[in-house]
Amino acid sequence: METEFLLPRFRELPQLGLYSDQVVTLVNEVLSPLLSSDEGSRKKDGLPLTASMLNNYVKLRILSPPVKKQYSREQVATAIVLCVLKQVYSISEIAALISFALDSTELPRAYDRFCTLFEQILVCTREKTDYASVPAADDTLYLLKTVLISCSAKFYAKAQLRKMNSDNTTAFNFD
Repeated sequence: METEFLLPRFRELPQLGLYSDQVVTLVNEVLSPLLSSDEGSRKKDGLPLTASMLNNYVKLRILSPPVKKQYSREQVATAIVLCVLKQVYSISEIAALISFALDSTELPRAYDRFCTLFEQILVCTREKTDYASVPAADDTLYLLKTVLISCSAKFYAKAQLRKMNSDNTTAFNFD
């Protein structure tokens, strides 16, 4: 049986500032269970985050600039969210979604809610159960739920395609 995927909660992220390469390593390790299980053949461009991507997110003002070349846990949390959402959404859409989420609550709470909901949705996707029956208390939560359902579906589809390719099976055989 597969192990459950868990994102680190805000309090579990490093309290000390991290340099760019440390942020990249941390984010890639956190998200590695969602990506290709073919570790040896993973290419640098297949990683969810690279140093140049991190720099670009700062230039685009999606991430605030590091202080003395170090990134805070707020920036690391934002980078994790960004790397999950970019599987489905454009950078401008992600910036708007993050801004919308932070209008109603502070980042640590918003990040932890993101983690909890994403993990629940991933379990439902993996177990092929419907998550739609869980009501959303407000518009922000409903938007987050729909965004994460689409991300979960994308990760699931990628995993199934990798499995089909490794099994040498024919995709979409309707016979």
